[in-house]
Amino acid sequence: MSKQKTAVSPIRIENYPEWYQAVLKAADLSEHSSVRGCMVIKPWGYSIWENIQKSLDSRFKETGHENAYFPLFIPLSYFEKEAQHIEGFAKECAVVTHHRLEKNSEGRLVPAGELDEPLIVRPTSEMIIGHTFAKWVESYRDLPLLINQWANVVRWEMRTRMFLRTAEFLWQEGHTVHATRQEAEEETLKMLQVYSEFAHSHLAIPVIMGEKTPSERFPGAIATYTIEAMMQDRKALQSGTSHFLGQNFSKSCGIQFRNQDGVQEFGWTTSWGVTTRLIGGLVMTHSDDDGLVLPPRIAPAHLAIIPIMHNEATKAQVYSYCEQLERSLKTAHYHGAPLKVIFDKRDLRGGDKSWNWIKKGIPLRLEIGMREIESGTFNLARRDKAHRDTTPLAPSELEHQIPRILDEIQSNLLKKATQFRNQHTVKIDNKKDFYDFFSSSDPNAIHGGFAFSHWAEDIEVEEQLKNDLGVTVRCIPLDSPLENGVCPISGKPSRRRVLYAKSY
Repeated sequence: MSKQKTAVSPIRIENYPEWYQAVLKAADLSEHSSVRGCMVIKPWGYSIWENIQKSLDSRFKETGHENAYFPLFIPLSYFEKEAQHIEGFAKECAVVTHHRLEKNSEGRLVPAGELDEPLIVRPTSEMIIGHTFAKWVESYRDLPLLINQWANVVRWEMRTRMFLRTAEFLWQEGHTVHATRQEAEEETLKMLQVYSEFAHSHLAIPVIMGEKTPSERFPGAIATYTIEAMMQDRKALQSGTSHFLGQNFSKSCGIQFRNQDGVQEFGWTTSWGVTTRLIGGLVMTHSDDDGLVLPPRIAPAHLAIIPIMHNEATKAQVYSYCEQLERSLKTAHYHGAPLKVIFDKRDLRGGDKSWNWIKKGIPLRLEIGMREIESGTFNLARRDKAHRDTTPLAPSELEHQIPRILDEIQSNLLKKATQFRNQHTVKIDNKKDFYDFFSSSDPNAIHGGFAFSHWAEDIEVEEQLKNDLGVTVRCIPLDSPLENGVCPISGKPSRRRVLYAKSY
């Protein structure tokens, strides 16, 4: 039997990591930069990020947060005030030590003008924002202080992969100060819920909310919460985190306020964030061997109109019809915003244009030529189905039917991803089954998944599984019930199951 032709090579089952890179290239999302470990996000990829920004930003503002911006450079002394924080980020920091360049005796440019104090290029902003908050907060009347910033950060990763782990990436980071521990803990979980709802409703990615183990916490946090998603290679992707910081950073940065009794107290703080890693998650959750597949609510455009001309004589008529249809469809709305329609006028064959949009993941395609115009029937192609699977519609039906079909695509993608996750999620209660589930004689074979097993809160077990299998406790699910059992690895008593998986 001959192998079915696909737009992307290799396909997922042949080499998943290479398939991922091939999809990014085929969809024209990004490319490698000349700077090691960095990437260029191209217009189609950046449009996805803009849609993520727009949707999340509205949610942040609905929950009372305001946007601000803070410096990219952070004095080294700020990091030294929080021991766990500097220890956690020390190996990833990019450091600025000089402020100008000069030519040496050989005529080559070399760093000059050594700084009095080295500056850290922002890996995260708790310390620089904390020192600013210390100036903004004086009284309980100033609280809660709810701030978010959209920014770039630098973490000097040694092994990089576009969108998933790069030396520089884009993100949002929320930072808040509260008068009580309870308010801060409620904020931490509320923002985690915001991320979870967004992942489900817009990215069509089912996620599990849970708490990280102490060894996986954000450096300096009291508790770290996460949303974890399963990719098509059955690995977990940490897709967003929310941290309850307690008073650790308030004490380091001097964030104090007078309470209603006039007594000075330290504030209770949180931080939370998601990154351009979400785009990588989209690719790995929904895409297929023909390229990118995008949920309509996050896609840069909803529909591509592709003119089909068999000769120059019909070009003017087909173009005129397509332009009229484009104007008409743009008056339609999808979830409160105008339908995003692209009329593809490029000087390419219709088939090449169609495959281009298939690879870019646009949800819907309309190929229109004289045959369609004369018959009064269009074939609407959906990206969530086989590329030759079309729905016949009359022109008068399009404006009404397209929003409905887009919602159906959105729902189908979430349903498919949820079914895939559930299919590869198991409960395991003995060591042999655990090791068998996560082991494979072929390192490139797709295997494993999510395992719910008992854990006796033993850090030695975490280290053993990481070394033996590359498996970690992804989280302690928030909805995990208390359940007496035995850890299959250590044999020690356990009070609940946790989520184990290999991860990115």
